[in-house]
Amino acid sequence: MRNNVLWGAFLCFIAAVSWGAMFPVAHAAFKHIDPFYFTIIRYGVVTIILVVMLFWKEGKQAFRFDGKGLQLWFFGTMAFTVYNLFIFWGEDLLGESGVIVASIMESLMPMISIVILWMIFNKRPQSFTLICVIVSLVGALLVITKGDIKAFLGATEDIIPTIFIFIAVIGWVIYTMGGSRFSSWSVLRYSTLSCLLGTITAVVIVGGATLFGYISFPTEEVIIATSPHLLFMIIFPGLIALLGWNIGVSILSPINALLFINFVPVTTLLISIYQGYDVTMYDILGTILIVIALLANNILVRLQKKEYKEHIQTNLRERVS
Repeated sequence: MRNNVLWGAFLCFIAAVSWGAMFPVAHAAFKHIDPFYFTIIRYGVVTIILVVMLFWKEGKQAFRFDGKGLQLWFFGTMAFTVYNLFIFWGEDLLGESGVIVASIMESLMPMISIVILWMIFNKRPQSFTLICVIVSLVGALLVITKGDIKAFLGATEDIIPTIFIFIAVIGWVIYTMGGSRFSSWSVLRYSTLSCLLGTITAVVIVGGATLFGYISFPTEEVIIATSPHLLFMIIFPGLIALLGWNIGVSILSPINALLFINFVPVTTLLISIYQGYDVTMYDILGTILIVIALLANNILVRLQKKEYKEHIQTNLRERVS
């Protein structure tokens, strides 16, 4: 049992660190290639690998949709079209600051899921959780605006890319929440089929944009120049993070796994400092606030879960006696 927990923790840690590292790596790649072809090349290869793995492990019957094809396409599109295209498009438009902004937005996923559950399913969070949500949003605003909200609101060229990144993050949250509808499927099957349908949608969109002349197909020189970046993105944030996170969550439970989200902005910040990015005190303070909010809310959930178990056990002992 202990070995399984350690394995789950290791997978979640690798996934979170990979996601934190992918934004600086992507920023370096965008000096040569646009974010659209960067995305579909990356996930095109990931899709092929996943398809081969699924066929080898579960056979051709695993590719049946079982009447859930439309749902699968929707959730796959949210993750592998909306999230991937918009988050890297937004990051590229923001330039160097987009690296930190994209990472900070991604670390807000647990808090955004709380708000979505409240707005759509009327599951109002507790007051302490709401405070944590507010603190995390304040942290995000500090990073995004660099402490100058008026200047940020006046710079429309920064607002639109930030909205793109925010929409992208919501897309991934929806995809994660949609996984519960496929609980009878294996992690590999859901990951593969959703990735396949979502990537096909992305290819159609990027192909259409190319035909109309909005973007151009990358040359051989561009592919060669970005091959190290693509290789990293395919192996770590793509394949290992996608499967590793889902497997880790199934071992540790979502409550425990969410702790590892804290490594996303921290990893991005450390790599950015190493690369010479001019990190401001607002970047550091905002990151700290988000990490504290995530930790505090996670600790609250753990304590409540522990109290609930103790309450149940006490009731059972009383009934037996």
